[in-house]
Amino acid sequence: MSKHKKPRANVAAPNTGVSRRDFLKLGAAGLGAASLGASLLGSACKSDEQTTSTAAGKPSTAPAPSAPVNKNAPEIADLRFGMIALTDCSPIVIAHERGLFKKYGINSTVVKGASWAAIRDSLTNGDIHATHMLLGMPIASTMGLLGSPQVPMVVPWLLNRNGQAITLKAEWKGKISDKPALIKPLADAAKKAGTPLSFAQTFPPGTHAMWMRYYLAAGGINPDKDVSLVTVPPPQMVANMKVGKMDGFCVGEPWNARAISDGTGFTGITTQEIWKDHPEKVCAFREDFAQKNPRTVKAVLKALHEASLWLDDLKNRPEQAAIVSRPTYINCPPDVLLPRLLGHYDYGDGRKKEDPNYMIFSSRNCNYPQAKYAVWWLTQFRRWGMVPAKPDYEGIAKRVMRSDLYEEAMKELGYAHGGPNTAPETLFDGVTFNPNDPETYATSFAVHNLAA
Repeated sequence: MSKHKKPRANVAAPNTGVSRRDFLKLGAAGLGAASLGASLLGSACKSDEQTTSTAAGKPSTAPAPSAPVNKNAPEIADLRFGMIALTDCSPIVIAHERGLFKKYGINSTVVKGASWAAIRDSLTNGDIHATHMLLGMPIASTMGLLGSPQVPMVVPWLLNRNGQAITLKAEWKGKISDKPALIKPLADAAKKAGTPLSFAQTFPPGTHAMWMRYYLAAGGINPDKDVSLVTVPPPQMVANMKVGKMDGFCVGEPWNARAISDGTGFTGITTQEIWKDHPEKVCAFREDFAQKNPRTVKAVLKALHEASLWLDDLKNRPEQAAIVSRPTYINCPPDVLLPRLLGHYDYGDGRKKEDPNYMIFSSRNCNYPQAKYAVWWLTQFRRWGMVPAKPDYEGIAKRVMRSDLYEEAMKELGYAHGGPNTAPETLFDGVTFNPNDPETYATSFAVHNLAA
């Protein structure tokens, strides 16, 4: 833990099976978390010594018999998980709320972060042990890029695919839909007038930043030269657009749907329309933590697996929306979350769609930490000048994307996953990414900021 602890708000108590009323009563009696744990464990928490009788009948003390060691138990039982107020935090929240972490020996606490930078810093300094995170963040932290301290992180689990969107301001309804080229003349005019258009993403090396960059560039707009690209935490996106501070943003749900319900904006394009079944959030750990505690990591993955299977049964999605919408987590009405979780997309500008590529948490080999996804991120870091030269595509991807931990955990569960995938991917602009030739791909775009 950090030497100087920061205040921790919005913390969900460990899933102990004790009611909130009883927990508060214990707190009022002066019992902290440790005392609560002692009251639950009962005789298991007695002194290391116990009273026995000697031959003379006098009491004496002797060491209690050692309990057998469970070699499969997590090395660390008490874990703190980070999350941001986005629908794709659901696997962590559901594993906590439904007692799945507990099932695999983990006493979980879920901590809501104010921003992705705060989440990264909490993982870096040990205030949390694992976290909901944008895919690009552990890559950037491992490399020490874009203001991230160089702290290697690993991804043994992809939390979800799909389910993000680019929202545009309401004034553009009927003028622009899913074609970024239609924004180009507006961007050129605003730039010439000295008031460039403003677009927001949630963190510079993250997924939303890359979707926004890719979208604008596909329309001939350089996100670093032709417009202003700013960073805004997810829950603050709608409010900033409402007061006229931005023309568009990319974020996860429910904030795109919320912009529509508030009359603030409309969905220009969903990210699954940019790249079907694209990777999105991950469960990340510090590399040194994973090295020291592999059984703990695998216990987390097993719980996430069960949570993800539950989430991909659409009959459970109303309950999912009710749970994750709580103030402790997303703090948004559940009826804003639910439609898009079910694939019911109202774009807010007259377009409606039943989308089969809604957010998934387990289906289609969702959770396998494919190395090629890290390679794609590195090509975009290269394209936008975030790395000074050709990166070690293969080496960094292998270090961050820990398929070995994933495969071991799934083998212990007896789950047959889909394995690694190195097939090329074609995005909405018709450009194909070949993971076996990333440098050619990275340097092939007409719109770029390649380092000299």
